Amino acid sequence: MSYRIQFFSENTTFVLKNKVEVRKWLTNTITEERKKPWYINIVFCSDDYLFELNKTYLHHDTFTDILTFPFDEDDITISGDIFISIERVRENAIRFKQKFEIELYRVMVHGILHLLGFSDKGVRNKKRMTEKENYYLEKLELTKIFFLKGL
Repeated sequence: MSYRIQFFSENTTFVLKNKVEVRKWLTNTITEERKKPWYINIVFCSDDYLFELNKTYLHHDTFTDILTFPFDEDDITISGDIFISIERVRENAIRFKQKFEIELYRVMVHGILHLLGFSDKGVRNKKRMTEKENYYLEKLELTKIFFLKGL
């Protein structure tokens, strides 16, 4: 089976520079959760772009840092589109006193966890998802990919 994780930019000049390393990290995350990636598109975009998607598809009149649209495959593979607002990630990094890169990776793995079936609705689910995010961020830090090429 062929699989891929692709990165795109819409309505922003942001381009992820360390795609190979991030793709490997996300693939390892999916594999550790006993799934296989199929077609996963991660789209970096502006606040306005994501706001319009949020209004159009979810009928939410709010800004957000991420929207995840899973495509049902089967019990083994996952696929979908993950849209990430670079502006919102930058703001959240400042608000949470975190490096932009770490906040971006957290949001990326958050989207992958949604594709894997994790929910962040409710206190218990949110806690579990945050624990998973932290776990996979630690694995990322061990590989030092954010020091290799930077963003």
